[in-house]
Amino acid sequence: ASKHFRQDEALHAHTHLSDRGNEVTFATIGDASTSEGPFWETVNAAGVLQVPLAISVWDDGWGISVSKDHQTTKGSISTVLQGFAKEDDTNGLRIYRVKGWDYAALNRTYEEAIARCREEHVPCLIHVEEVTQPQGHSTSGSHERYKSNVTDWIRDKDGHPKEEVPLLEWYKIYDCNVKFREWILSFRPGGEAIATAEELDAIEKQAKADVRTAQKAAWKAFQDEIKAEVEEVTGLLEAAGCGELANGLRNTMDPGRKDVMSAARRGLVTPGIGTASLESVQAWVDRALIDNADRYGSHLYSQSAKSCLNVPEVPVEYAPDAEEVDGRIIIRDNFRALFEREPLLLTFGEDTGKIGDVNQGMEGMQARFGELRVSDTGIRENTIIGQGIGLALRGLRPVAEIQYLDYLLYGLQPLSDDLATVQWRTKGGQKAPLIVRTRGHRLEGVWHSGSPMGMITHSLRGVVVCVPRNMQQAAGMYNTLLQADDPALVIECLNAYRSKERMPANLGDFTVPIGIPEVVREGDALTLVSYGSTFTICAQAADRLAELGIHVELVDVRTLLPFDREHRIVESLKKTNRLLVVDEDVPGGASAYILQQILETQDGYRWLDSTPTTLTAKAHRPAYGTDGDYFSKPSVEDVVEKVMEVVRE
Repeated sequence: ASKHFRQDEALHAHTHLSDRGNEVTFATIGDASTSEGPFWETVNAAGVLQVPLAISVWDDGWGISVSKDHQTTKGSISTVLQGFAKEDDTNGLRIYRVKGWDYAALNRTYEEAIARCREEHVPCLIHVEEVTQPQGHSTSGSHERYKSNVTDWIRDKDGHPKEEVPLLEWYKIYDCNVKFREWILSFRPGGEAIATAEELDAIEKQAKADVRTAQKAAWKAFQDEIKAEVEEVTGLLEAAGCGELANGLRNTMDPGRKDVMSAARRGLVTPGIGTASLESVQAWVDRALIDNADRYGSHLYSQSAKSCLNVPEVPVEYAPDAEEVDGRIIIRDNFRALFEREPLLLTFGEDTGKIGDVNQGMEGMQARFGELRVSDTGIRENTIIGQGIGLALRGLRPVAEIQYLDYLLYGLQPLSDDLATVQWRTKGGQKAPLIVRTRGHRLEGVWHSGSPMGMITHSLRGVVVCVPRNMQQAAGMYNTLLQADDPALVIECLNAYRSKERMPANLGDFTVPIGIPEVVREGDALTLVSYGSTFTICAQAADRLAELGIHVELVDVRTLLPFDREHRIVESLKKTNRLLVVDEDVPGGASAYILQQILETQDGYRWLDSTPTTLTAKAHRPAYGTDGDYFSKPSVEDVVEKVMEVVRE
C-alpha cells in the first residue's frame, strides 16, 4: 500500500490514508515458523516488489520442543537467506543480525533498518538471536522436559566462549531485563551514571506493584458485571422454586457467564416447576442470549451502513439494438468503467497485467491504467491474498486474482484465518474489503475444473461468496461489492467467457443484490436450484423437460454466503412441493449446505411431497477431456432423468 501511495500521484490527495507512502509494515515471526512455506513466499515477494516491509525474526532456537538444528538449514535463518540480500544493482532485502538481549545494539539496528526501509522502500529482515524463554513456549507445559540436558555458552564482550552452562541457567543470565539493567548501570554518558542500583530496585518494585494493581482492577471490573448477573439469576431461581440451583450458582468460585447461563437454562427444565413460575427466568435467558450473541458472535459480516446488503439494486439496462458479445467483453468493459471513476481501485494476480488475465477479462487494462494499478505477480497465491488484505486494510480497493479456483487451496489459510475473521475478531473495528476474483467449475482437466464449494462455504464464513451464472451477473456483483465494505470471493464461470451475452448499456452502474436468489424460469412441477456453470446445464434441461410437459421453476442461488436471506426458495417450494439441488461439487459438498439452509433454516421440509434430492459431480476429480467431463459432472441428461424421477415419486 505504501508503494502505491508514494508512486501513484493520483493518490497523493488521500492524506487521510497515507503520508505519501512513508508508512512501514512491521511483521514478526518466530524462528521455527520460518520453516513454513508462506514465509518464503513473503520474503521472495517483498524482495521482488521492493516494498517497506520490516520482518523481525525472534530466534530463541526452539519451536516448542524442536530445536533449530531440526528447523533451519545451517541453523540460522539470516545465513540461509543471504541469497535474498540486496546488492548495489539488485533488488532484494537488507538483512541484519542482532542479539535480543543487547539493548543498545537493538536500538542502533532498528533505527538504521527502519529509516532505510521507510526512505528507500527496500524491505528488511532483522534476525534477533539469543532471545530467552523464561517459561518455555507456554505455561501449560514444562520446558524442563526437553531442555534440562541442553547447554549454552556465556561469552566475553568480544563474543568468545567463556563458560558452558545449562541452558535454563543461561536463560537467567541473558534475560533481557537482566541485561537491560546491566546496560543502564554501565551506561555513563559524560562520565556520569544515569541511574543507581537502588533507583532501579525502586522502579522494579513499583512496576510490580503497578502491574498487580492493574491486574486486580481489570479482574474486578470484569467480575463485577458477572456478579451482578449472578445476584439477579439466583434471585429469579429462588423465586421460581429452584433453590438448589440458586445455591450452586451462588457458591461457584469465580463464576463466568457460562455458569450463570447454564444455571438459568437448567432452571427452565427443572421437574415440578410450573411454566408461570419460570417466566422471569425465561425472560432473563432471552435477553442474555441477545447480549451474548452481540458480545461473542456479532460482526461476522459487516453491520455498518456500507454493508453489501444495503447497496440498492440497480437493474441492468440494454439498448434496443444491444450487441451480443463474448462474456469476457462485458467483464472487461465493466472493470474499465469502474477503474475510470475509482482511483483507489487496483488489481493484481498471475498473468493479470500484461496479457489481461488468461481469459482476457482485463485485456488492455494495464496499458490504459498503468502497471501500478493492473499488475502481474509471481505464482504465489498465499501472498496474493496477504497482499490484498494489507491493501484493503490501508483503504485501497484491491481485486486480487487467483487464476483458477483449484489454486484457491494455496491461499485458503489467510482467507480463512485472517480475511474471514478480521471483522469478527475486532467487533467491526477493522475491515478489509478485499475482493478475490477467480474462475472455476467445469472445463476439461483434473487440475483446472474443480468446484470445491463445500470447502469454501465451510471455511470462509465471514466472506461473501458469489457464484454468478454468467458475466453480466458477475459484473453486477463487482459493482455492488465495490460500493460496500465486505470482503468477498467472486467465482466466474470458466466456460462463460466466450458465451454470447447482450452488452449492457449501464456498465459500472447496475448491481446484483447479495443474498437474493433469482427465479429465472417459473414452473409448478419442481423447484430446480443451482448456480454457476451447472445453472446453464439446468436451463438446457428445463427446455427439454418443457417439451415433455414438465415445467420446473428454475432458481439461481447467485450467492452462497449469505444464502437466500429473504427465503425466496421456500416460497417456490410452496408452489411446487418438490426440490432438486444441482451443482458440481462432490456429493455432500455445497449441495448439502444448500439443503440445510432450505430444509432447516427456511423450514422448507414441511412443504415437500417428495424426498429432497441432490445431483452432484462424482466423488473423484473431474476426468480429462470432453468424455471425462461428461461422466464426472452432471449433464443435461442427468438433470432431465433426475427431475423425472422426483416428479414421478
